[in-house]
Amino acid sequence: MSYQALYRVWRPQSFEDVVGQEHITKTIQNALMQDKLSHAYLFSGPRGTGKTSIAKIIAKAVNCERAPVSEPCNECDACRGITNGTISDVLEIDAASNTGVDDIRDIRDKVKFAPSSVTYKVYIIDEVHMLSTGAFNALLKTLEEPPSHVIFILATTEPHKIPSTIVSRCQRFDLKRISSQSIIGRMKKVVDANGTEVEEEALQLLARAAEGGMRDALSLLDQAISYSDDKVRVEDVLSVTGSASQKHLSDMAEAFLEKDVSKALTISSDLLQEGKDPVRFLGDLIYYYRDMLLYKAAPQLEELLERVSTDESFEHLASSTETESIYLIISQLNQAQQEMKWTNHPKIFLETTFIKICYQKQAGGSVQTENPSVEPLLQRIEQLEQELTKMKQGGWTQSGSPGSSEQDAPKEKRVIRTQGGASHGQVKEMLKKAKKPNLVQLKGMWGEILDKIRSEKVSAYALLSGAEPVACSDQLFLLSFQHEIHRQMASQDNNRSYVEGAVYSTIGKNLSMLSILDPEWQKLKADFIKEQQQGQPSSEEQEAKEDPLITEAIKLVGDDLIEIKEEENE
Repeated sequence: MSYQALYRVWRPQSFEDVVGQEHITKTIQNALMQDKLSHAYLFSGPRGTGKTSIAKIIAKAVNCERAPVSEPCNECDACRGITNGTISDVLEIDAASNTGVDDIRDIRDKVKFAPSSVTYKVYIIDEVHMLSTGAFNALLKTLEEPPSHVIFILATTEPHKIPSTIVSRCQRFDLKRISSQSIIGRMKKVVDANGTEVEEEALQLLARAAEGGMRDALSLLDQAISYSDDKVRVEDVLSVTGSASQKHLSDMAEAFLEKDVSKALTISSDLLQEGKDPVRFLGDLIYYYRDMLLYKAAPQLEELLERVSTDESFEHLASSTETESIYLIISQLNQAQQEMKWTNHPKIFLETTFIKICYQKQAGGSVQTENPSVEPLLQRIEQLEQELTKMKQGGWTQSGSPGSSEQDAPKEKRVIRTQGGASHGQVKEMLKKAKKPNLVQLKGMWGEILDKIRSEKVSAYALLSGAEPVACSDQLFLLSFQHEIHRQMASQDNNRSYVEGAVYSTIGKNLSMLSILDPEWQKLKADFIKEQQQGQPSSEEQEAKEDPLITEAIKLVGDDLIEIKEEENE
């Protein structure tokens, strides 16, 4: 088969061909000319932005027969051999398929041998975050002090999964998403060279659908050319990408503005019948309102708009829609898009979302409903709330017996629960029993623990984004979270059980999980160290009694009738 995909034919062969990453290519070109190239690089960024392309260009530039050069000549035997993949000294490794220790040990054993046909051996390890912990450890020493004839280039889309010990031994470059204007410019060059006729608006749609990735843009362009007849039109691109046209988006925004449920449901039904993806349609709507918000804030900055062109309909809708309503609609659409990924009935979910948006409006800073049939229910709820207040004021207790008083009931030990995650007293008591080897073991296996959680329950895995173990005893381990909502949801029984189960199956210890916010942890850790240095005791009761609510309760009923317990997330 002689045909090659456009993204392969037009893969950058020089730094000049790399689009949208000038902050990286300029730095590397200067290093090449000054002979100051590093022994290890780490390229991170979204897919299709040029990570491995830049790596292969570096391999050609350092081995070019005309070196030192800022651009490979692409004419000498070394440049052509690296381009064709026939030079064994430049090795591109897929870490997703070679994740084990033995694969990295094989590299470690071979790096000491001099290159056979070029000046430098270059190892390009793609998706390096997929390596196992053992493989990273095997790579560590070689990466720190490789032979002078070896260059390592690591590429990844998820740099947060790479150990800091690896990152610190590399020069790191973060590739950014490519702007729509840059993608359109590159695609124009491609279609002109191929003699293909493409509508300008079709190129804009392709660039927006690519979401900053040049490879995705060329793949979609290739698909659109195959789908079309003599000219690539907007309709062809919409069919290929599954996106909704701006007219559909404007019509839906107009239905929201006019509270026209029938119109909104008709548009939704038509799009689904055309095979549009509901999740993708919600995403297009979110970007539409995002662009509307930016346009209202700064009409002169049209280049910031990602998904729309400022036609008459868009301008009219932007001027007629209140800013608060835009915020509300974006929030509702974003929540619906997240929840829709877990439903088996996306069509019904989409329709109910649109009905809610049509029936709701922004008034006085709160969401109110315009549906007349709901109004009597709201009035009834308000009436019941008023009656309940009067009943409580008349002496009704929680048990429902009128006139009963606390003196008539037997005295019981009252429970006062603290709010939030693990109390400071709990954590400090745990720290007294914490052991550094336990924490080192837990941290070392944390990546495998997360992988097990992800395989069993993706939603629980998502909540642990940014969380990390910070202390571990023989019975408990403490997780530090960046966000309170993640901490609360991860501490619920249905999620915590997956975390504790994954810990047990990985390290063989039955540990219970405690959670805390990172700012609280940093302060508590400093206080604990200070207390240990001063020899001051610390207990949960002393910490809890500093709470004003608990102090007041002790004053009312006495210290002997109060038991302090931690709030359990339901």
